[in-house]
Amino acid sequence: MKQRKLGAQGLTVSTIGLGCMGMSEFYGRADEAEAAATIQKAIDLGVTLIDTADMYGPFKNEMLVGKAIRDRRDQVILATKFGNVRRADGAFVGISGKPEYVKEACEGSLKRLGVDHLDLYYQHRVDPTVPIEETVGAMAELVRAGKVRWLGLSEAAPGAIRRAHAVHPISALQTEYSLWTRDPEDEILPTVRALGIGFVPYSPLGRGFLTGRFRSLDDLPAGDFRRNSPRFQGENFQKNLDLLRRIQEIAREKGVTPGQLALAWVLARGEDIVPIPGTTTRQHLAENIAATSVALTAAELRRIDEAAPLGAAAGERYPAEGMKRVNL
Repeated sequence: MKQRKLGAQGLTVSTIGLGCMGMSEFYGRADEAEAAATIQKAIDLGVTLIDTADMYGPFKNEMLVGKAIRDRRDQVILATKFGNVRRADGAFVGISGKPEYVKEACEGSLKRLGVDHLDLYYQHRVDPTVPIEETVGAMAELVRAGKVRWLGLSEAAPGAIRRAHAVHPISALQTEYSLWTRDPEDEILPTVRALGIGFVPYSPLGRGFLTGRFRSLDDLPAGDFRRNSPRFQGENFQKNLDLLRRIQEIAREKGVTPGQLALAWVLARGEDIVPIPGTTTRQHLAENIAATSVALTAAELRRIDEAAPLGAAAGERYPAEGMKRVNL
């Protein structure tokens, strides 16, 4: 597994990471034993960046990850997030970037993960009621205390990124980015590159849509949050299937799966980009990692751009309430 640098503060990770959210919630029920085995297999295959968050589960995902890496902590760059506040019963309370909450959340994550420090600590969503300088100031105190090594932001707008970076160096920005979510190319990517911040795309497979697994809403399990996603609804779904067919045609000619083509495209966008596709099985993990060996020619990249240009996907990426919490 090759390595890539995130930011200018010394953070180096595997070319591709592992997103663990779906192992505990949102995409229907997952087999916890298989999920833990998938994390361990990822480490065996050279994946170092393991991504979780306190809200996943809620709290259960951090505990799962902690158990899975317990004997292999030194092989992992452990990333988690705070800011989306949920109760143990799953209720969403709101967003908090209050300095006192930053410290409280960190202590909770350390305990659940069973570690003495976090490698990469993200603010999951920007709190519009708290100046980001105050939030990042509290995160910087965690760095000075040795509880966190590097800082990150998730779904932050260019202005917030600049203000945060002026308080303490930000090593990574995490946001959704894929062949059907190319919005970051407008302002986000130019901003982080100008500041020397690494870019970590989540959902690089379009929440699984770009793998070709879903032909209708009925293919999604009961309780799967994608059932409420505008992109999986009615006319939008059909339009997005048309986009997918174009990707599938290129993948067939290349001799790879549509998912591998989608991941290879993200990886080809720059050496400062480290996607974190999520999966709950070792089989899909192996397929995703194989994408790191897929080289795309200039001609193939042009065809992919023509097949899935900026703005090609139909529908917003979150329901209305979720869209209010991104790019703040």
